[in-house]
Amino acid sequence: MSYRIPFNKAGLTGNEFRYITEAIERGHISGDGAFTQKCHVFLEQALGVRKAFLTTSCTHALEMAALLLNLGPGDEVIVPSFTFVSTVNAFVLRGARPVFADIRPDTLNLDESRLARLLGPRTRAVVPVHYAGVGCEMDAILELARAHGAVVVEDNAHGLFGKYRGQYLGTFGAFGALSFHETKNFTCGEGGALLVNDERYLERAEIVREKGTDRGRFFRGQVDKYTWVDVGSSYLPSDILAAFLYAHLEARAAIQARRRRVWEYYHAHLADWARGRGVRLPVVPAHSEQPYHMFYLLLPSLGERQALIAHLRARGILAVFHYLPLHLSEMGRRFGGRPGDCPVTEDVSDRLLRLPFYNDLGEDDQALVVSAIRECA
Repeated sequence: MSYRIPFNKAGLTGNEFRYITEAIERGHISGDGAFTQKCHVFLEQALGVRKAFLTTSCTHALEMAALLLNLGPGDEVIVPSFTFVSTVNAFVLRGARPVFADIRPDTLNLDESRLARLLGPRTRAVVPVHYAGVGCEMDAILELARAHGAVVVEDNAHGLFGKYRGQYLGTFGAFGALSFHETKNFTCGEGGALLVNDERYLERAEIVREKGTDRGRFFRGQVDKYTWVDVGSSYLPSDILAAFLYAHLEARAAIQARRRRVWEYYHAHLADWARGRGVRLPVVPAHSEQPYHMFYLLLPSLGERQALIAHLRARGILAVFHYLPLHLSEMGRRFGGRPGDCPVTEDVSDRLLRLPFYNDLGEDDQALVVSAIRECA
């Protein structure tokens, strides 16, 4: 079914095809070409991180972090139940056991007040997810994790260029994982990046990303041949994808300005309606700077959420729900998940509705979305 106003639509900045052509003409379209390096430098300089590595997805960035931490059976990783399955799968693939955490009722981020009771002698990592690009309470999370000897891996799929207390998200933990999926602010269709903030992992991260070889050393002339030296996999995206992505990254200011306008239009035109209907709009604490990744509504009940989805769909507008509680999934139950373990997650999952949100969404279309929402009794 086609929609008058889709939930998401990939946009162009103007230089994508020129850069892709340039990549092809250079004769290097596999991984780590000229545009991959441009993306690395851009992210490192913009965020102030030690090293950025483009990957084929945020999932693969998280898998790299799990490999670098040498996780295995007997290890535990604390993850929010309210997240995408990749946040958990990356660590389960190494044999680690997920320990599901509940979320805060305001920002929908990992609830740091409940973290201490989940930390134990087997905890190796804590994975905060910056939901909707609003930063988790990183001060408390870092303090608790360090006290228990656990490493923090930030799942920052939503939050590139968002900040917590003036510092960029993805730069607090030992690792930060980014997404460049087509639903994200900056995209190449499918892609991601691993930010390495702890120098202890820098050299090995390059090896793991290069299929476990020291190929990077070979190209720098540090060895006369490269060979298999560690575990690893194929995490390098094509330089064609990097060329597309670089066009988006260099248009950062324009993209963020567009998305801010979209977010603020929804907020301004739905605030009074929401107050009168018992609907909650997104919460952004004063100490957070969001990147305007999404706009959601928290309806009073599951029934009202489903009714609004159907109402909008009948008018050619696609609005969608979001994560189902991972601890209640078939796989989550195998790891001990039970109803009632994460009550806020279970409640929010039934009531959350995401509105259409993309770079080129114009005010005329937003006005149609708002009008249709206001029609719904």
